[in-house]
Amino acid sequence: MKDFRNLKVWELSHKVALAIYNITLTFPREEIYGLTSQIRRASVSIPTNIAEGCGRGSSLDFRRFLQIAFGSACELEYLLLISFELKYLLKKDYDQLISQLIETKKMLSGLIKKLGEK
Repeated sequence: MKDFRNLKVWELSHKVALAIYNITLTFPREEIYGLTSQIRRASVSIPTNIAEGCGRGSSLDFRRFLQIAFGSACELEYLLLISFELKYLLKKDYDQLISQLIETKKMLSGLIKKLGEK
């Protein structure tokens, strides 16, 4: 059993999820059950799936959960784009979140590839 807290990719994705929760506090009230909820769920799904995959018994299971986390990261990338285009996010916040998200996706991709080689 691996401790997910020791994984740099989990640490970064957790940081992104925390930032998303803080930034979405400024989203319009009418988005609380729409975009705000969706963006929060997608952001939390990334570190959650990494953590759950760590608790699974095999590398194959872990890899599958990392793939789900990667899909959630792609979803979040789009949700950030639409939030920015709707002017719910400032450019500096959007740029910082996208940068962290792209780094997260690279790390997930590398780990998925490494686990696929076993």
